[in-house]
Amino acid sequence: MLGDIPFIIIWKSTKKRNKVMTSELIIDVKEKEISIALLEDKNLVEYQTEPRSVSFSVGNVYIAKVRKLMPGLNASFVDVGCEKDAFLHYLDLGAQINSFQKYLKQLQSDRKNLYPFEKASRLPDLKKDGSIASTLSKDEEILVQIVKEPISTKGPRLTGELSFAGRYLVLMPFHDKVSVSSKIKSSEERARLKQIIQSARSRNIGVIVRTVAEGCDGEELKRELNILTKKWEEVLKKVQQTQKRPQLVYEETSRAVALLRDLFNPTYSAIYVNNESVFAEIKDYITLIAPEKSNIVKLYEGRLPIFDNFGITKQLKSGFGKTVNYKHGAYLIIEHTEAMHVVDVNSGNRTKAENDQEKNALEVNLGAADELARQLRLRDMGGIIIVDFIDMHLAEDRQLLYERMCKNMQNDRARHNILPLSKFGLMQITRQRVRPAMNINVEEVCPTCFGKGTIKSSLLFTDQLERKINYLVKKIGEKKFTLHVHPYVAAYINKGFISLKRRWQLKYGFGVKVIASQKLAFLQYEFYDRNNQFVDMKEECDE
Repeated sequence: MLGDIPFIIIWKSTKKRNKVMTSELIIDVKEKEISIALLEDKNLVEYQTEPRSVSFSVGNVYIAKVRKLMPGLNASFVDVGCEKDAFLHYLDLGAQINSFQKYLKQLQSDRKNLYPFEKASRLPDLKKDGSIASTLSKDEEILVQIVKEPISTKGPRLTGELSFAGRYLVLMPFHDKVSVSSKIKSSEERARLKQIIQSARSRNIGVIVRTVAEGCDGEELKRELNILTKKWEEVLKKVQQTQKRPQLVYEETSRAVALLRDLFNPTYSAIYVNNESVFAEIKDYITLIAPEKSNIVKLYEGRLPIFDNFGITKQLKSGFGKTVNYKHGAYLIIEHTEAMHVVDVNSGNRTKAENDQEKNALEVNLGAADELARQLRLRDMGGIIIVDFIDMHLAEDRQLLYERMCKNMQNDRARHNILPLSKFGLMQITRQRVRPAMNINVEEVCPTCFGKGTIKSSLLFTDQLERKINYLVKKIGEKKFTLHVHPYVAAYINKGFISLKRRWQLKYGFGVKVIASQKLAFLQYEFYDRNNQFVDMKEECDE
């Protein structure tokens, strides 16, 4: 009997809450290059790296010269200052090319007074079945925009249909329509957005309203439209005032800001930058487009390299290369050719049930679909991708795999098309390609012998480091610096009560710091001065 003992029932809900995916952007700014990594729930899904001096970026606008007409291709080669002439096809000239060319001549006829763009006359649209020879002539000047960066032996690809993208809007000169993204389904919202832009835009300015503008405040849309219009006016001023051809007249925003413009959403929990100037640039941009989220931009000032601190270096080394492992011992083999990318799915040493091979094949293939979708974004693989999945006999399993792949690719910003499995078990995917596929060599060449096969005794490595430190402090006069070494070497240098690092500090000053860097090979080292600038000590005092 329970008697008067209180009886308490504790009820616990078994309903799972929908987990909200969080995204973090990590930006590693170095002297010669900038690298950007996007993490979704701590998993690396996008990675871009490029030299900081790169000049031929998608979105840049040039006043260029027609170098050669190719009637057989119905195209022309245009000089934009690249080593290889850029390619401009007739169908990429844009419907308003004649209006652009007429206004361009008006600009160049008067270098002092800018002829108002809203008063420019619009000529009839370009005929779709016309020829390049009847539209352009050799050495003619033309305004063009890069739509594909130089890839392999090919120069950039161009368009004459200029556009300037913002967070919510895309401005298109010499267009006279307001278009709303088809992904905005509400007819009332589409009408509201169109009315706002119609009332704010000037003549000869067309606007595309992007999907993220849904529900956006009208004043914010008008403010961005004014910003984009001013960008276009600055382009016209540069064209009018500069006489050098070819000439860059509009440079796309930095890769960090451009990526933010396309990707930014409320799930961003943090943006970490290890450079003060880039930090300020991103902070200003976020403050402009989303003032309430400006506090997520943070300056990273930790001792460890920023990519090591967030676990990106390890993911880069495991995510690139010919072989990519995923769950339960299965793996992908990824090969790149000039024409396409080929992916082979292997079950590896996975335990196979003799009486349930179909289930085993389905599990391996579904895991491969998950990993492949990540790899396509991570490596930015474009063009044709052929995937050889493990053979499955049941039609419903093949359909399940196709649906899984389509679902996984929904977060991919690049335009893509996926075909169901063929009778040979192959899946064909096409994905938009605007820059070369990212390919990082994860194999390390010995930094000591440079592939010769013989090195000095590793026991003498710390002696070699001390000679370099001695030279740096006493000959060059650099009192404060950081030595980056492999984590195993760093552990050896820091071990013990009176560690090797402590002895160096007592001898050469407490400006000596040692950092473990995961990107370095076993006997590789790098010196950085007090301003975090690389100091090349490879050739100094080697004996």
